[in-house]
Amino acid sequence: MVTDGCPRGWTLILVTLLLRGSSASGCPSACICASDLLSCSSSALTQVPDNLPPLSVTVDLSHNSLRFLPSNWLSGVPYLLVLRLNHNELKRLPVGSLHNASTLRHLDLSSNKLQSIHRAAFHLLPSLEELLLYNNHIAQVEEAAFTRLRNIQKIYLSWNHLSSFSFSSIHNLTLPNLRTLDLSSNRFPELPLEEISALPAFIKNGLYLHNNPLTCSCALYALFTSWRQRGFLSILHFSREHTCLYMGNPRAVVRTLEAQNGLVNCSTGPGQDVAEPGLKVLVGRRLLVTCNTSLPQENTTYLWISPAYDFILPPGTSNQSFRIHPNGSLEIQRAQPWHSGVYLCIAVNKRLSYNATHEVNVTIHYPKHAAESFNTGLTTLLGCVVSLVLVFIYLYMTPCRCFRFCNSKPPQTPSPPQESSAQSSILCGTPPVCEGPNSRKVGASRHVVFLEPIKEGRPEKNPKMLQLRSDSDSASSVFSDCLIVQT
Repeated sequence: MVTDGCPRGWTLILVTLLLRGSSASGCPSACICASDLLSCSSSALTQVPDNLPPLSVTVDLSHNSLRFLPSNWLSGVPYLLVLRLNHNELKRLPVGSLHNASTLRHLDLSSNKLQSIHRAAFHLLPSLEELLLYNNHIAQVEEAAFTRLRNIQKIYLSWNHLSSFSFSSIHNLTLPNLRTLDLSSNRFPELPLEEISALPAFIKNGLYLHNNPLTCSCALYALFTSWRQRGFLSILHFSREHTCLYMGNPRAVVRTLEAQNGLVNCSTGPGQDVAEPGLKVLVGRRLLVTCNTSLPQENTTYLWISPAYDFILPPGTSNQSFRIHPNGSLEIQRAQPWHSGVYLCIAVNKRLSYNATHEVNVTIHYPKHAAESFNTGLTTLLGCVVSLVLVFIYLYMTPCRCFRFCNSKPPQTPSPPQESSAQSSILCGTPPVCEGPNSRKVGASRHVVFLEPIKEGRPEKNPKMLQLRSDSDSASSVFSDCLIVQT
């Protein structure tokens, strides 16, 4: 059969050739196009190719020499899911270089020369699930760099130059699907333990912090020991790689979780739980308390018990002072001193037939003024001085009536002792004053005299001195200088 002067078979051949020609013309040179995949790996590219195939789902530009990403270069690939830019020479990500990729789920920027991550670098990637940034020169990640990645599940930042990171920016309210954050093999000298402890358990389960030059401390040991007891994979998989520097010495590397290597004083003993630091907030501030359980958020209901043993049910109290979020976090709108105490979260998952609890100690305090510590120290010092003065007054200036042995002649007839009063000794802080002519004057060297008690029925005799001892022999005594027998 002939159609318009051409056989039908020739028509099909011409259509096929035209389609192949259009497909070939849409594939950049030195690249391979296969269905919805564009591969330009190891093609010695110095700039991104033009006219990317519009149906591309995966674009591989790895192992090239790309140094710059132009703005809006991805506008022609509306179905892009995977973008590989690893092993290139990229030093920065200009704002707009990743725009028009709202469907992107996997982004590999590893093994480049990136130095910092701007807060707006990934703001227009709401569908991104996996971000690879390891093996770069990143020394700074701005605080809000990941806050728009609502679907992000894995972030890899290992083998960089990070010495600090805003852990509060990856809270479960901001990134509810985050399960892996790899910050290993960086340059952290210390960690904000309170911020890390406030993270949900499912984030801490995948928070990798090993191979960092951390300074050894009991707080760090307690944190990692608690994670090991709770079975977090970030500890179990890299237990021996969790090291610290003893006294900050780079040459004294200690395995943090092995107490025999210098942290024996921090050991809590087997089976003993290590409490994580509590939360502190100023009066009037907003506070968010997370329910750190290993249960998934799906099909899980949450209940809180306040320090006053009041039940807080979703969505919160009627006066809006407490609010429970869908992920179980408890929000205190305006913290007050009476809100301090231990809060208990109870999570119940009916599908898994499992429940879990978590306790958080909350402290609400007023701002501390600079002069407060000085005033407290001065008050303590004054209290000590006043106490010492009162003690000296009591020991050396307390008046007492001493029976004087200043008469020239002792009494001839003894008076019998009263049955109602026992023979007693009276301590005197001042020596007796003798005014008679035969009186013996008190010298600079005082003596302690022990007198024999007067026996009933015998005539009274002169007091018999049993022992005479100088003050130097009784320096340890804190009693008075004269001991007098009274009948």
